[in-house]
Amino acid sequence: MYKSSLTILENRTVLTISGDNAKNFLQGLVTNDVDKVSEENTIYTALLTPQGKYLHDFFILKIGDKYYLDCEESRIEDLIRRLRMFKLRTNVIIELANEMCVIAIYGDRTIEGLSLTHSLGYSKPHVDGKIYTDPRLETIGARGIVPKTSIIELSENDRLKITPFESYDKLRISLGLPDSSRDMKIEKSTLLESGFDELNGVSFNKGCYIGQELTARTKHRGLIKRRLIPIRFTTSQPFEGMAIQQGNKEIGEVRSFQGNWAIGMIRLDALESDVVITVNGSPIVLKKPYWTNF
Repeated sequence: MYKSSLTILENRTVLTISGDNAKNFLQGLVTNDVDKVSEENTIYTALLTPQGKYLHDFFILKIGDKYYLDCEESRIEDLIRRLRMFKLRTNVIIELANEMCVIAIYGDRTIEGLSLTHSLGYSKPHVDGKIYTDPRLETIGARGIVPKTSIIELSENDRLKITPFESYDKLRISLGLPDSSRDMKIEKSTLLESGFDELNGVSFNKGCYIGQELTARTKHRGLIKRRLIPIRFTTSQPFEGMAIQQGNKEIGEVRSFQGNWAIGMIRLDALESDVVITVNGSPIVLKKPYWTNF
């Protein structure tokens, strides 16, 4: 019997936003349209600086009357602090959901096996939590927020195989999906150079949000000069911060990595040249993600 892989994403944690003003509170802050979040639909989105630079990215889903945020675990205190700065006197409650965990489920027939649909973001209840088709790309499979106590039950499912984080991370990197601050520089990166619009993380039709002006201007003027691109190393081991070169010119740097795969931020004009691209003098193989438009 075919088994999908299930990875517990221990680098992620769960935050809940509730209260009478929860929806409007989130809608005025994040890059995507919170009106699209329902019991049946999940979105991917980000929080930016007023100058349109990256601060945090997360998934928002709804269970009952609460919004659940799948967030970067190592920076959760910073996210909570920033959200509380904007809460003021509104009826909004921000809490950690320490009883919940984030999972990823992936494999060739994962969507069908979980009885999800191929509609990105489609969500449904699962073991007292919720699973959903990843709203970024169908090829990365499904995600979910479930109680930690359900992991034993999930591990006993004969259609699921518990798989280490490294397996999921390598798949993510090969598809060119950014992993929060591992790939996006805090207060420096812009969303569109990380493919956020193509990954359904930005709404250009919703009302105002923090950082909207720069994001919209970048989109409409075509000002993107760099992109995150998957890299396969053929002779050496990648490490974060390694310089990517073309001849004697530095054209980018390595961000997150796993095994012989990495994601690099690379200048787009370098892709127009026939000069070999290297790291530490060794040629590397660039893999343009199939979902990109550059």
